[in-house]
Amino acid sequence: MRVIAGDAKGRRLKMVRGSSTRPVGERVKEALFSILGDLVMEARVLDLFAGTGSIGIEALSRGASFALFVEQQRQAIFTIRDNLAHTGLKDRAQVVRGDVFSFLRKDDLEPFDLVYVAPPQYKELWAKTLHALDGAAWLAPGGVVVVQIHPKEYQDLELETLRLSDQRKYGSTLLCFYGGQ
Repeated sequence: MRVIAGDAKGRRLKMVRGSSTRPVGERVKEALFSILGDLVMEARVLDLFAGTGSIGIEALSRGASFALFVEQQRQAIFTIRDNLAHTGLKDRAQVVRGDVFSFLRKDDLEPFDLVYVAPPQYKELWAKTLHALDGAAWLAPGGVVVVQIHPKEYQDLELETLRLSDQRKYGSTLLCFYGGQ
């Protein structure tokens, strides 16, 4: 796994040992950032269930101003920190070890332009996360929430402020794009 474009282009990222995380494939990551385009420039990025930190690091490499990584697993936290140091992007990043849902109950952070949600599969955590984000002040005007799930997990959700605007399927990965009203 490597950084595809930007300041850290070509840098290899460490993987989390074991099978506790599922990093996004390079083809899917490349497609994601092609879709996001200029939204990433100067963006504030929130990478939830961050795993290796691959998405937030790619965003930083492509010009995001700040990325906050939230991850609960200790080994993943070490991996994210190592990857940020290796890519030279740690000065624009913050890594938080903790439960995503406890973190989302905070109300003292500025909104984010991009929120990436890639939780463990088949536990409906993606839906729970969207409900926690819905109606809260986490998303900046014009911002987007991207959810990475297996296509079999998808279901329509009753949300108040977030609306599904696009879906893209890449093999066993489905990216769902939600925007605010």
